[in-house]
Amino acid sequence: MKNIIVMFLSIVLIGTNNPINAQTKNVDEFTVQVDGLGCPFCAYGLEKKFKELKGIKKVTIEMETGVMDFVYPADKALSIEQVEKQVEKAGYTPVSVSINRADGTVETTVTESAVVSEEAELTTIEFYVAGNCGMCKARIENTAKKIEGVHEAIWDKETKQLTVTMVAEVLQSDVEEAIAKSGHDTKTATAEQEVYDDLPGCCQYERVEK
Repeated sequence: MKNIIVMFLSIVLIGTNNPINAQTKNVDEFTVQVDGLGCPFCAYGLEKKFKELKGIKKVTIEMETGVMDFVYPADKALSIEQVEKQVEKAGYTPVSVSINRADGTVETTVTESAVVSEEAELTTIEFYVAGNCGMCKARIENTAKKIEGVHEAIWDKETKQLTVTMVAEVLQSDVEEAIAKSGHDTKTATAEQEVYDDLPGCCQYERVEK
C-alpha cells in the first residue's frame, strides 16, 4: 500500500515539475479591440497577419465586438506598439490593447482625452446615436472621449443612447458633429455618405431620417 502511495505522489510531482506544463504558463495574454472588421474574410486576414508572429497561439476573433484574443511567449516581450503596428499592417485600426503579462503585471492602452480639472463643473447629456454592434460602441465612445472637455462617454447598444459627462462649456452640437464625422448619425448631425460606406458591414445601421 505504501509503495502505491509513493508511486502516486511521484507521478503528481513529476507532473507539476514537467517543463511542458511550466512552459504553458509562461505566456502573455493579449486582448485587442479592432475597428474595421466587417466580415469573416476580414477576420481571416487579421488572423493571418498575426500568425506571422512566431509562437502565437490560441487566436480567437469575435466579429460582433471586434475583439481578438491570443497568447504569446512571455520571453519575447511583445509590446503594445508592436501589436498596434501588426493590426495596421492588416489594414485595420487598433482601438485598444490589453496585456496580462506572465509575471502578473497588466499593460493597457489609454484613450487619448483631454485632462479635465477636478474643479471643473461637469454636466451630463444624453442623445441618440445610430449604430449596431460592439465595434460601433467602441468607435462612438472613443470619438467622444477625444473631444476636449469630455470626461466620460457610454453608448448603449439597445437604446442607442449616448451618455456624455463633460465640462459645461462643451457644446452638445460639437460632440454630435464629431461622432457624425466618425460615421454615425445622430438626430441632428448626419455622417457623410462615403464615411458611412467605409464602415464595416456589421456597422452599417439604418440611416437616421431628418
